[in-house]
Amino acid sequence: MKQQANKKPPEKKKRSPVQQYARYSGMALQLAVLIALGVFIGQKLDAYFKNDTPYLTALLAIAFLFIGFYLSLKDLLFPPK
Repeated sequence: MKQQANKKPPEKKKRSPVQQYARYSGMALQLAVLIALGVFIGQKLDAYFKNDTPYLTALLAIAFLFIGFYLSLKDLLFPPK
């Protein structure tokens, strides 16, 4: 077996604070837009079906919240290269 002299492991690229701030604020904006979209669609569906109680608004807001959490966690755990 050959020995490899002074092989260093590959270094991770450090991101600047501005890049990190942009990444996290983008995630927050994405989550807010998804929740607002769920509420908007839910209100339109409640109006279409003439529901007295906004069940569809609440249901879609929560569904889109979970979708936003999934996308945010996916980006946090597996960042793009």
